[in-house]
Amino acid sequence: MKFGGTSVGDETCIARVVDILAAHRQNGDELAVVVSAMTGVTDQLVATAQEVVSASEHPPIDALIRALRSRHMKTLESVAPGSLEEVGEYIEDRLEKMKHILTAVHTLRELTPRSKDYILSFGERLSASIVSAALREAGIPSTVLDGCEAGIVTNSCHGGAVALPESYNRIAGRVGPLLSECVPVIMGYMGCSQEGYVTTLGRSGSDYTGSIIGAGINADEIWIWTDVDGVLTTDPRMIKEARVIPRISYLEMMELSYFGAKVLHPKSVEPAMAKGIMVRVKNTFNPSSPGTAIVRTATQEKRIVKAISIIRNVALLTIGGAQMAGRPGVAKAIFSALADHEVNVMLISQGSSEANITLVIDEDHLIPAIESLNEIKNRGYVREINADKDIVVIAVVGAGMAGAPGTSGRIFSALGRSGVNVMMITQGSSEVNISFVVREADGPRAVQVLHDEYRLSEVSDE
Repeated sequence: MKFGGTSVGDETCIARVVDILAAHRQNGDELAVVVSAMTGVTDQLVATAQEVVSASEHPPIDALIRALRSRHMKTLESVAPGSLEEVGEYIEDRLEKMKHILTAVHTLRELTPRSKDYILSFGERLSASIVSAALREAGIPSTVLDGCEAGIVTNSCHGGAVALPESYNRIAGRVGPLLSECVPVIMGYMGCSQEGYVTTLGRSGSDYTGSIIGAGINADEIWIWTDVDGVLTTDPRMIKEARVIPRISYLEMMELSYFGAKVLHPKSVEPAMAKGIMVRVKNTFNPSSPGTAIVRTATQEKRIVKAISIIRNVALLTIGGAQMAGRPGVAKAIFSALADHEVNVMLISQGSSEANITLVIDEDHLIPAIESLNEIKNRGYVREINADKDIVVIAVVGAGMAGAPGTSGRIFSALGRSGVNVMMITQGSSEVNISFVVREADGPRAVQVLHDEYRLSEVSDE
């Protein structure tokens, strides 16, 4: 069971988590628990680390330490007063270590990816110790493990590391034997490289940790506890008629999480899928809700489209020039240059004339992307590079779309009738996802039109 930041956000939330775990222990379930940092703590660490680098005098280190100490000690005193001295010393020690590394960052005026990962891991270090203490206070034996101690070995890609296959045997040997004795509480979001350095798995990476641990111990199920009732047909903040999807396939969930659905980390499905383990998305604040089951093959419905997601903060790049047509190596030069500048390309479209290529990238990557493409332009591969930030990507997902005639026609006819202009279209070979680009102002209307077109607010009768 993985509990997100809102699920462990304060003493009331942690008490609720303990109640959930106690009920399952009483039912005879063996549990491994993964926890995120308390709500907002990782954002605090990111902001402070970046500010410390540029601060000329009086970096905000002491203010951060005071705020974290006050919040975590208050929570500890409420949920585990009997552990106040022991766990309080642990928290104090971790805060002192954090202060030292932040001071070093300020002195050197340099925040390396390795030191940033180490700093960002402290949110989970603090929260896990409190959750484990709360379990012991409730009479449930518990121990704490960081990601490395639990056996998660990753590549050296700091800020977005990927677990290596050897992790699973290590987890089985380290976490597995504990299950019959206690509830291990594992710090999410982190692992360690083969060289022993702390790595992080990307924002919301505790979901990924939960799936890795579940696969490592060959769990019967992996439960992701969050603050919504499950995977929804679309963003409920935008479409009030959004509905919980009872069952969804691994492939559909991977498409949705990659294309903007924030309920799960994009990589979190892969370890479970490799082992065929069901993943459940549940609401800590409404535990009686059945949530969403993520399985190998979801029940086939007559409903073609299952969910719609929207990605904001993206940019459209159009690369053109007559000299591109029929010239070997142009695509290679473009994508090699983008890769060298660590620009992630989300969508690609190329006309049959080969005279232009259109890409969608993260808006944050726009400057390095243009710099890399200007290098290609100077070598004569392309003539024009145009960027457009006034866009969003809409992804329409559903296993029923595979091989269903007329799906694209229905989607784009509905959009056309509502006056939404589509700027770019792509469809993956899996056929469970059609993605397209529209103006940012048209995004909510496009989602509403398609949500209504496919009657996603209605419970399926299959």
